[in-house]
Amino acid sequence: MKASAIANHSGILFMLKHKLTLLGIVVCGIAGYVYYYYVGCASGTCSITSDPMNSTLYGALMGGLLFSNFTKEK
Repeated sequence: MKASAIANHSGILFMLKHKLTLLGIVVCGIAGYVYYYYVGCASGTCSITSDPMNSTLYGALMGGLLFSNFTKEK
């Protein structure tokens, strides 16, 4: 088996093992951006919601942590 095939296979296994956490990262990252876009921070003094990158990354981080709590331990 070639090295690229092994690497591709291990990436797929990782995604299958952590699919709920990855889903939380994507969904809540989008939610963080939507929050910035519609609510945001008018004054610019809010450290998280004043910048779309911060809001998106914060949402993704919180989503990953939240959704990882629902995975089954083996």
